[in-house]
Amino acid sequence: MSAATVFSRRISIITGHYGTGKTEFSVNLALALAAEGEQVMLADLDIVNPYFRSRERRDLLERAGIRLISSSQSCANADVPALPAELLTILENQDLRGVLDIGGDPVGARVLARFRPRITQEDYQLIYVVNANRPEVRTPETAIAYLRSIEAVTGLTCTGLVNNTHLCGETTEEEIRKGAALAAAVSGETGIPVLCHVAVEPLAEHLSDLPEPVFPITIKMKKPWE
Repeated sequence: MSAATVFSRRISIITGHYGTGKTEFSVNLALALAAEGEQVMLADLDIVNPYFRSRERRDLLERAGIRLISSSQSCANADVPALPAELLTILENQDLRGVLDIGGDPVGARVLARFRPRITQEDYQLIYVVNANRPEVRTPETAIAYLRSIEAVTGLTCTGLVNNTHLCGETTEEEIRKGAALAAAVSGETGIPVLCHVAVEPLAEHLSDLPEPVFPITIKMKKPWE
């Protein structure tokens, strides 16, 4: 699959419940776009209790030609509740493909509210990452309620769902298919299309029968003790 085709909008805003794997997805999406020749800027805006931070992979991203901006440039381990001024570059530079990794709850998503007037003038998509193994959002009803709360806080409308159901190193094909069923149910209730299903490369080839594209990834984010 072509990342630039599936994620066709100039700015991709990635959100979802914490633990859904949205940072892993954001990093892999930025790398895939860069590999396809796009000029990419990744904004690490997850400033409320982030577990994984894309800025931890700054060297990897910069080697791929991706410019990374984050809420804390000078201290990699600090979580500073402020937006970097460079975020405006993504909004103003029409040659850039922007990937924005925002907070995993409505409080974290609130950081974008001040930029709503600018964002809504741009070619953007708000992507909601679904993981059927997160207890708080494992049913269509709870997943939709959480999605609507993020929309309410940001003032933005979700335009796409991504199934990223996983159990870290224990992920199986069956787990991803379980997530596909959840994503389909959410889509059916909301009318929001499922854009793709995320799978590590060894599993991706076994999921070609799914109705939506499979987005193959390699794990870039590591747990603190790894």
